[in-house]
Amino acid sequence: MKRRHSMALALALVAGLWAPGSVQAVQEGAPYPPPDPIHEVTVEKNVMVAMRDGVRLATDVYRPAGLDDERLPVVMIRLPYNKEAYAGGAISPARFFAGQGYAVVVQDMRGKFQSEGDYLVSAADRLDGYDAVEWASMQPWSNGRIGTYGCSYLGENQTQLMAMKHPAHVAAIPQAAGGSVGSAGGRYGYFGIYEGGVFGLSASFGWFRSAGAKSPGGAPAPQIEVGGALWELPTIGLMDRYGPPDRETDWEEFLSEPLAGDWWPKLGYLSDEDRFDTPAIHVNSWYDLGANETIQQWRMMQDRAESVQARDNQFVILSPTPHCLSERATANTVVGEIDFGDARLDYWAIYLRWFDHWLRGEENGVTDMPRVQYYTLGRNEWNSANEWPIPGVAFTTLYLHSGGAANTRSGDGTLRSEPPGSELPDRFAYDPGDPVPSRGGSVCCTGNPLDQPGAFDQSDLEDREDVLVYTSEPAGDAGLEVTGPVTAVLHVSSSARDTDFTLKLIDVYPDGRAINVVEGIKRARFREGYDRPVFMEPGQTYEVAIDLHATSYWFAPGHQVRIEVSSSNFPRFERNLNTGGNNYDETEWVVAENVIHHSAASPSHIVLPVVSGR
Repeated sequence: MKRRHSMALALALVAGLWAPGSVQAVQEGAPYPPPDPIHEVTVEKNVMVAMRDGVRLATDVYRPAGLDDERLPVVMIRLPYNKEAYAGGAISPARFFAGQGYAVVVQDMRGKFQSEGDYLVSAADRLDGYDAVEWASMQPWSNGRIGTYGCSYLGENQTQLMAMKHPAHVAAIPQAAGGSVGSAGGRYGYFGIYEGGVFGLSASFGWFRSAGAKSPGGAPAPQIEVGGALWELPTIGLMDRYGPPDRETDWEEFLSEPLAGDWWPKLGYLSDEDRFDTPAIHVNSWYDLGANETIQQWRMMQDRAESVQARDNQFVILSPTPHCLSERATANTVVGEIDFGDARLDYWAIYLRWFDHWLRGEENGVTDMPRVQYYTLGRNEWNSANEWPIPGVAFTTLYLHSGGAANTRSGDGTLRSEPPGSELPDRFAYDPGDPVPSRGGSVCCTGNPLDQPGAFDQSDLEDREDVLVYTSEPAGDAGLEVTGPVTAVLHVSSSARDTDFTLKLIDVYPDGRAINVVEGIKRARFREGYDRPVFMEPGQTYEVAIDLHATSYWFAPGHQVRIEVSSSNFPRFERNLNTGGNNYDETEWVVAENVIHHSAASPSHIVLPVVSGR
C-alpha cells in the first residue's frame, strides 16, 4: 500500500475520544467519521462487579436496543479517568460500538470514582482485568468473546491484560500503549515516564496532578503556572506543593524508586518473562509518547506468542499525530508548526472489521492488511511493510566532526560518512540553573499550554553555547528517507561524577528552519545498565549509547541532516544536578564541563536507517 496525499490536526481531546459534529456528515478534509449506528443504545449504570478479593468495580454496560435475547460480542474499556466523562456522552466509543451491535463494558478501575478499593498506578490492572474479562464472558448477554479497546492508560492496561492470556480475551486494539513497557528489553520505561534513566518531568507532573490521586473526590489541583512550578527544587516536593489537596499520589515512589529495584514489578509493567496470546492492532503516532515502545510490544507479542494465531495476527499502525489523535487526522494534518499532509486513515472501519472478525467470526479480510502501516513524514504518505525494520533499509553511520568549535549553529560541526581522524573535541558548560528549553517532540499530558508536542523550529536554541551542532551536506535530488530505529553513540567525558547527554535529530530547511524529528537522552551513570549505576571520573572518556527511538522521515532535496548535542531538555526531562546524588531530593547543583570526543579512538556517531529507491 502506498498513497500520496498532501493536508490539520486540531489539538483536542485525549485518551481516544472522538467527536465529529455528525456521524453522517463527511466534510471535505475532515477526519473520516465512524460508520452510522445500526441500533439505539441502552445503558445499565454502576453494575458492581466483584474481583477475586471481594473489591467491587463500578461497571456500565452499553447494549444495542432490541437485542436483549441475543448473546453479543463484547468490547471492554477499563480506565482511571471516570467512565461517566469518558463514555457517557451522546458520542463516545462505548456508544459507537454498542450502536454497531456490541455489548460494551466500561469500568472504573480499582480505587477510582465509583469503584471500591485502593488505587496504585497500574498495580491491579492485570488481575482486575482478568477478572473483568471472566465476568463479562459469563454474562447471559455475552457470546463469551471479549475484545478490548482504548488509548493511553486505556491501551496500557490492555497490553498488561494480554500477558495474562485469558482464553476469552480474543482481540485487542491498544492505542498509545508504550507506557506499559517496564524492564522488557532492558528499557525500564515504567508508565512511559523514564527514558535513558532520566525522569520525564513535565508529563508525569501534569498526569499525577490531574489524574493520579489515590482517592476519589475532593478539590482538584490548584491552578498554577506549570512552567514556573517545574523549576522548583527539590523535585520530590512538587506534588506536596501543587498536587490535589489532601489526597496522596504515587509521584514520590515513581520519582525515587531505583529503576532495577523490587518496587516496580508489583505494578505489572511488561517484562521479558511475559508471554501473550491475543491478536492485536497496535496504534501510535510519531509525535506521541512511546511509538518505539509500541513497535517493541508488537515484536514481543510475535516473538513470545503462545500460538501461531497470536503470532501471525499482530499489526501496527503509526500515524504522524500527537497523543491519541490518529483518528482525528485531517486533509492538512498540522503537528506543531508543520503541515504533514493528508494523514487520514479509515480507522473506525478497520476497528469494526477487526472486532467483527475476531468476536463475530466474520471472514472479512482484515487480517490480510499489511503487518505495519506507517506514515512517512516529509513525503506525507502512507507506506506499509510486513516487518520492521522494513526490507532494504541500510543502517548508515554519520560521524561527528569539528575543529573543536561546534558550539552553536554558527560553529564548525559537521556530519560526514568518513570516520574522524585526529580532531579536537568539543566542550560546553552545562549549568542546571540555565538548561536548554524543551520544544515540541513526543510529549503529552503536561498541563502546560506552552509545552506542546510536534515539530517546531529549534534554530534559536542552536544559538546557545551549550548546544553543539553538527550538520551534513544538503540532500541530493532524491532526498534522504530515514525509516526505522535511530541510535547514536557519544564518546564523552565530564568534570562531574554524573550528568546527562541529549541528542536531537533535526531537518534543516533551506530557509534556515531547524525542525525536530526525534530525540533522546541518557544519564551517564546508567551507561553500563540500569541495574548497576557507575559514576564518572574526571578526565576519563566513556561511551554513552543514546536511543532516539524510531521514525519515518524524508529529508527533501536541499535539506540537511543535523544533530544537536547537549546535556538538558527541560522541562520535558528533569535536570541532572551533576552531583552524583539522587537529584530528586537535592536543591543545590554544580556546573559540569562536558566534552564530546570525535577521533579515531573515540568516533562519536549517529546511525540512520536509510531507505533508497522509493
